[in-house]
Amino acid sequence: MNFEWFMKAMGASHSSYHAVAFVERALKDAGFRTLDERKPYRLEAGKSYYVKRNDSSLIAFCIPKTKPMKFLVASAHSDSPTFRVKPNPDMEKKNLLALNVEGYGGMIIPSWLDRPLSIAGRVVVETEQGIESRLLDIDHDLCVIPNVAIHMNRDINSGYAYKQGVDTIPFFGNKGDVYSNFMDWIKESLHDDSVKNVLSHDLYLYVRETPRLFGLEDEFLLSPRLDDLSSAFSVLDGFLSAKGENAIAVYSLFDNEEVGSLTRQGANSTFLRETLSRIAASLFDEKDALSIMAANGFHLSVDNAHANHPNHPELSDPTTDVRLGGGIVLKYNAAQHYTTDGYSAAVVKRICSLTNLPYQEFTNRSDMRGGSTLGNISNSEISFASADIGIPQLAMHSAVETCAKSDVEAMAAFTRAYFERA
Repeated sequence: MNFEWFMKAMGASHSSYHAVAFVERALKDAGFRTLDERKPYRLEAGKSYYVKRNDSSLIAFCIPKTKPMKFLVASAHSDSPTFRVKPNPDMEKKNLLALNVEGYGGMIIPSWLDRPLSIAGRVVVETEQGIESRLLDIDHDLCVIPNVAIHMNRDINSGYAYKQGVDTIPFFGNKGDVYSNFMDWIKESLHDDSVKNVLSHDLYLYVRETPRLFGLEDEFLLSPRLDDLSSAFSVLDGFLSAKGENAIAVYSLFDNEEVGSLTRQGANSTFLRETLSRIAASLFDEKDALSIMAANGFHLSVDNAHANHPNHPELSDPTTDVRLGGGIVLKYNAAQHYTTDGYSAAVVKRICSLTNLPYQEFTNRSDMRGGSTLGNISNSEISFASADIGIPQLAMHSAVETCAKSDVEAMAAFTRAYFERA
């Protein structure tokens, strides 16, 4: 795995839109051809393609020359918990300029306070050609969400309940003549003379922390958005390096997992099913081609997993021992919040055995509810034998999270083996 490329990808992806843009550039560099959902697909055996939806989700696929009737899918998600900038967000707080924001996903709120923050995402503009989108990333320490001093909040270390909309408002300047309003400031920040007007935006806060290695031998990775971009980019590395010929390999990157996936571009949308249906219809005459290819196929739902916390081993299941540096993680849940079952676990374990790759197994403590992810959600639209796997990490949904470098590399190696051997 090219870890320098991986670190560049993590550092450049300050929003789901920027993550997809980075993936798109990597696919183009690898010779993938772009498709437009609004037009018919004309696909050829031996070629590779990708299609985007909403600029924040993407599906790429490789068609072998043999055109096998089987899909192998690996999915991750492009979004992470953050704060979304509201429409008309201008606020004034005691002569300070502030922004009205709301929580997106279940973040650990205190981890966002007293850090330099900025804004990234998508801006929808009016030009002479009509409505167009622009990516925006303010590469500047722009704002901060300040804590209340302990002298004024003696309960801060005793389980203080942060109130969104009160404790989580960022400020970014003093009131004065330099700044008029947010929309005008965004237009100026685009530095694009073709933009007549900013019509709307999908903008989010991001922490200005850059990905970095740490530890005695630089064995650990500290970075924002490890959940789930570390999976997204390691899976992409494995997908692009694989040389499989026994299936149509599919890489899918969905937005909005952190808020339930029930969007046009989420895993609970028609995006995957419609894309696979169009592939099957374009390549095969069989009426039931899609159903046959799904029944013969497999889906890896790749989303990060909880490692045992070194300071709180009591939070882990007594028979679970998931460690940083221990390899990829197979995730199980009796309520099927994860899709792994006896058969799909065996498929993953066999690939690990054939390639001498380490794996670990995770279950939640029986009295603690876990989260759900992409596999069972996407199965509501198109059903596959499926396993949920992930990179083990600490501090999931913190503004900055921790994992092991070797586990990122193991995920890339496993994904490559999956596309070549499953």
